Amino acid sequence: MRSVMTRLAAGCCAVLMLASAVLSAHHSSAGIDRNKRVTLNGTVKEFRWANPHSWIDLDVANAKGVVETWSIEMTSPTFLVRSGWKSTTLKTGDKVSVIVQPMRDGTPGGLFVSVTLPDGKVLGERPPTAPPAAPPAE
Repeated sequence: MRSVMTRLAAGCCAVLMLASAVLSAHHSSAGIDRNKRVTLNGTVKEFRWANPHSWIDLDVANAKGVVETWSIEMTSPTFLVRSGWKSTTLKTGDKVSVIVQPMRDGTPGGLFVSVTLPDGKVLGERPPTAPPAAPPAE
């Protein structure tokens, strides 16, 4: 009985270690250039409202006029809703301007910073922080 329990415990430990490695890799942002921001003007190809991350696929003409599809990773809908987003905020065909932190290797993609919608409204991933409250009058 003891050898069965030992094998079961070892198997559980192996699964937990593998799961933690996968989760750690999932949240790595090593491929993102966090010191750079790029403004993309393009057309929404697809907006995916999903957990754990929402995505924008944006068709953007490069310097040669060739259209590239940029895959832009966002945060979860939970945070987006708090910033004024809805699942219908972006629609296929919308002309928008998106600021991203681009991929280091030049792949057309990056991490979302903000979007300017066709009506001029600007949305980010998180609500703007409120300025500090004034100290109470004495």
